[in-house]
Amino acid sequence: MKWLRCILGLGFLLVVMVGCGSSPDSPALTGTPNLPAYGHPLKSGKAAHEALEEIDSLMWQHPDSALAVMMEFAGSTEADSLDEFNGHYCQVLISELLYKNDYGQSNREDVLQAVAYFDSLVCGDPPLQRGAGGLKHTPPDLNDDLAFLTARSHYINGVGYYEHDSLVEACGEYLCVLRMMESHFAEKDLVDKKARFMALTYNRLLDIFRYQLMPEPAIFCAKQSLAYSKIAPTSKYGEAILYSKIGLQYDVLEEPDSAGYYHDKALGVLPDRNSLAYRDMVSSWAYFQHNPLGHTQIALDSLKSLVAKATDESERITRYMSIGMVYVDIGQYDSAKRYMEPVFEKDPNRAIVVAKCLNDIALSEGDTLKANEYALALADVGASAADNQLLVSKLNDLFQSYLQEKQEAASLRERREAVRMTLIVLVPLLVAIGLAVAFVIRRRGKQQMAAQQAEAQKALEEQDRHHIEAIKKQQDEALQQARTMLPQRVNDLYRSKVSNRMERIMAEFEAAYPGALGQLAEAHPDLTETERQIAVLKFLQFRAKEEADLLGFAENTIMKYRSNLNKKAGSDPISALI
Repeated sequence: MKWLRCILGLGFLLVVMVGCGSSPDSPALTGTPNLPAYGHPLKSGKAAHEALEEIDSLMWQHPDSALAVMMEFAGSTEADSLDEFNGHYCQVLISELLYKNDYGQSNREDVLQAVAYFDSLVCGDPPLQRGAGGLKHTPPDLNDDLAFLTARSHYINGVGYYEHDSLVEACGEYLCVLRMMESHFAEKDLVDKKARFMALTYNRLLDIFRYQLMPEPAIFCAKQSLAYSKIAPTSKYGEAILYSKIGLQYDVLEEPDSAGYYHDKALGVLPDRNSLAYRDMVSSWAYFQHNPLGHTQIALDSLKSLVAKATDESERITRYMSIGMVYVDIGQYDSAKRYMEPVFEKDPNRAIVVAKCLNDIALSEGDTLKANEYALALADVGASAADNQLLVSKLNDLFQSYLQEKQEAASLRERREAVRMTLIVLVPLLVAIGLAVAFVIRRRGKQQMAAQQAEAQKALEEQDRHHIEAIKKQQDEALQQARTMLPQRVNDLYRSKVSNRMERIMAEFEAAYPGALGQLAEAHPDLTETERQIAVLKFLQFRAKEEADLLGFAENTIMKYRSNLNKKAGSDPISALI
């Protein structure tokens, strides 16, 4: 892949040249630090597409290391085996790595081809998805990986347009990203790197809109970006910076309550106070104190303290401009000139902004020479203002179209949900009505049968009642006969001298008085088995001597048992129960 080696060779040369004079915070590309725990993405045995996927995963955590690995990949034999899909995937990945490492997009034409290629896959009918066997047809709901990659290609294409100052085209690409992500993924699925990707996309739109003084779209995008940043933070200061940007847009709208709320939130969530982000937020807060709150001296003191903390000339010039604007607002033109003139001389990007103020001051002082100098800087402002107005109109049309589509999609989802809920309620109701009608029809047909069955049931119940009464009568007669015969039967057993006569006497008693022994145990649970036997023998009018003979005890022992029984349950507990 000579084209890949060429691009990355030039990129590597650029990195080395920039790295020689870069600050310690610049990405380090002299090795491959921060590699994942499972090893180097280019370890032997991995196919080209597997290497790309692991470089991709590494990029989301350590883009500097991923770019260094990509340079190694460009010189590997695996790079020569990339098919069409992976070739385009590689180009998008290169562009993302260059962007995340703050280098310009050097493979612009290849990225444009990749975007068109991935669009053709996603928009196919049915769409395609890469699997173990290459590309295959899949249902749309299984096409998530390809949809995400296609959205990324549009995003990086938008970055390229933005680098070439094609803001309308860049905005269109970012909005295309949102449409694709929102149509392919449910909100619950936009987490981790997908949530971070959504936050970055909204953040890019935010910057386009705020630089064109379009506060309403800017606020919308900032709040959306903030919501996704809370799911997957984009940077250490990302949340605080977004709050600050929202506050600045409310400043433009002259809504001080909302602006003050977001300025305070920005400072409140900032993780530390020793950073450029903190000083920028204090600068925004200070200007808010001046306008609209009118605390001008507080604002000036804060801004001047920031000048002393500036770490480079660019930051110092930025603070000068803010101080100069405050002095212009309060009519102290000498002080305003002292701070604005260095801005005009050293910062071409802000020269136009301060030129108008300096021109007005020079004219008021009668300094024609200076006024002409500033007027020359403003010569092209009229034409650029007209162009800017047209640009704002186009951007607003794009954004409003997106909002309308988003609202229509939301309405469609609501209607579908309403239909679904209606069906959930209506179908069971219709089934219930149908069952009720069928029940009534069947009920009318069965009324006569039910009456006949009721009469038959009543007759059966009457027969059962008579039968039960007859059985009960027979049982009562048999029980009475058993009780009548009980004294004779137990006497015969006593005289028989058989070995188990006591057990048989107890059985005869239980047959004549069923349940009596159970009632005795419940009424007097402290009685022993022998005491219960003696209670039965006393009820059957056995003498102590006979009881001793039956139980195999001495007569004195029987008398002791009788005494214990009398204390526990009375002299004749069986008779008391019966």
